[in-house]
Amino acid sequence: MKLWQETLEQIKPLDHDVQKAAQEYIDGLIKPIGSLGRLETLAAQIAGITGNVKGNRMKKRVIIAMCADNGIHEEGVTVAGQEVTTIMAKCMARGVSGMTVFAKEAAADYVLVDVGINSEDIIPGMIHKKIAHGTANFAKGPAMSREDCIKAIEIGIETVQELKAKGYDIIGTGELGMGNTSSSSCVLVGLSGITMDEAVGKGAGLTKEAYLHKKDVLERAMEINQPDPNDAVDVVAKVGGFDIAGLVGVYLGSAANRLPVVIDGFISAAAALAAVKICPKVKDYLIPSHCSAEPAFMAVMQAIGKEPLLLLDMRLGEGSGCPLAFHVVDTALAMINEMATFAEAAIEHDDFVDIREEDA
Repeated sequence: MKLWQETLEQIKPLDHDVQKAAQEYIDGLIKPIGSLGRLETLAAQIAGITGNVKGNRMKKRVIIAMCADNGIHEEGVTVAGQEVTTIMAKCMARGVSGMTVFAKEAAADYVLVDVGINSEDIIPGMIHKKIAHGTANFAKGPAMSREDCIKAIEIGIETVQELKAKGYDIIGTGELGMGNTSSSSCVLVGLSGITMDEAVGKGAGLTKEAYLHKKDVLERAMEINQPDPNDAVDVVAKVGGFDIAGLVGVYLGSAANRLPVVIDGFISAAAALAAVKICPKVKDYLIPSHCSAEPAFMAVMQAIGKEPLLLLDMRLGEGSGCPLAFHVVDTALAMINEMATFAEAAIEHDDFVDIREEDA
């Protein structure tokens, strides 16, 4: 279990000099200064990650989906049985789930990792690194041991290392598992201090009565486990899931390997928050894709100081927002790589106003 500690030591900040140089170059492109908004800051962020102002292209991209069942399912907090995790994993492996269809449309690959599906099935097309058949019911005690949590984190790190060695330029994050919105809500409460009322949504479509039951169960689970808000590993081990822990490793591994990493929805965001709590420098490498319709999503964004790129009222999960963000990344990089500068176009721009300053 040394890998995750070694990974933390490898994580460095962005190259802020290159990031600044990229922003200055973007300001000299033939457009009102600041007029392309988030595309500008995104291109500069990627420049800071790669160390190159221009020439960055994220053509080889992949979404990692961590798949596992959550024992809190026993408390009746989901609309479907755990067998649906296995069924959906098989659909993902066949390439017919939402995320996989979107990924193919965006010329992105996907890697599916079984870290804890509650099934004996060996699903072709998945990487099988099952730690257990789902986590324990954390309404009765910890979801997993600290050792198993770190094991899942290291599976995420190893997955990124293998993909980096294959030449991938950008990573997306996804997940699958019944009960993981409940786990994510508790991870968020444990790490941010917001109330359970603010953290709990209806997940995959709970009735009002089931929603109130879910909040009650999760309040009791937090009281039973008493996760340490100053120790993100303790929080994930006690009230998280193998899928969340695996994604924590994906974020840590991406930052250590200087790869931009895209956040999908609420579950992926909760894992990102845990990763940032473990190593604040991870924040520099994060690109939130869309604003999940889960009500607590923006609380996570506020906690890590990020804003999503897209507003589409999506709440599917799986990593479905990442292929959409890949398109936005492509556009931002086309801007900095291919637009002409004022000097190249022989346009005088001394009198141009910086729109960002006007809006401030």
